[in-house]
Amino acid sequence: MKLTLADPKLLKDSISIISDLVTEARFHVTHNSIDLVAMDPANVAMVIFKLLSSSFTEYHVEKEVKIALNLNNLKQVLKRAGASDIITLELTENKFKVVLKSNTTRTFFLPIIELEEREQKIPQLVFPLAIKMPTGVLNEAIEDVSIVAESVQFICEPSKFMISAEGDLSQAKIEIGSDDKIMITKDGADMVKAKYSIEYLKKMIQGSKLADEVLIRFSQDYPLKLEYKCTDKLMLAFILAPRVDND
Repeated sequence: MKLTLADPKLLKDSISIISDLVTEARFHVTHNSIDLVAMDPANVAMVIFKLLSSSFTEYHVEKEVKIALNLNNLKQVLKRAGASDIITLELTENKFKVVLKSNTTRTFFLPIIELEEREQKIPQLVFPLAIKMPTGVLNEAIEDVSIVAESVQFICEPSKFMISAEGDLSQAKIEIGSDDKIMITKDGADMVKAKYSIEYLKKMIQGSKLADEVLIRFSQDYPLKLEYKCTDKLMLAFILAPRVDND
């Protein structure tokens, strides 16, 4: 295989975001895309990543291959890529070869690691609602509530989305109504709410580096799905388990 990427940001930022949740993962290089599906070590969050062949200036894959890598190692290499660098990815003698080329050519070889052969299946989730909004709106809201508590409640009514948090003494509540930039689609008139970890959300909302909009889906005390898309280039999605109160 030989894959050449003229926009290093697509891979660089994606791996930087994913490596905050997952340290080791298996990439599935197909004829159409590079795919990754992985759970975080605590089994609380899942990452789903797809980098399309249309993102690449050269995409040569003779046969599909699976490559397991330490993502921190890969992140460190990709950090060295400048904005104008061209990245080439190859497999050579059981090593993963990364070439960064601008006025210099820098070559790195990363070891392919052994990972337990366990197929990560994306769960079939059914959501009664979808909220599409600019990434900055969600990012600001999560930052606002993070000063109050460690968990956040997502609440949705037919035309209003609320993000709230409650600490020992403090409370924060952000109300987001639908407008020309924020679309709320919901089945039924009942209020839907669920609670999630702010620590995980703060890692996931870094997807805003890749896309201008985020699609939010959740249900009553049910997993959350955040989806970031860059048309004809990539998709990065996260599934986050809800927090359940023990009281």
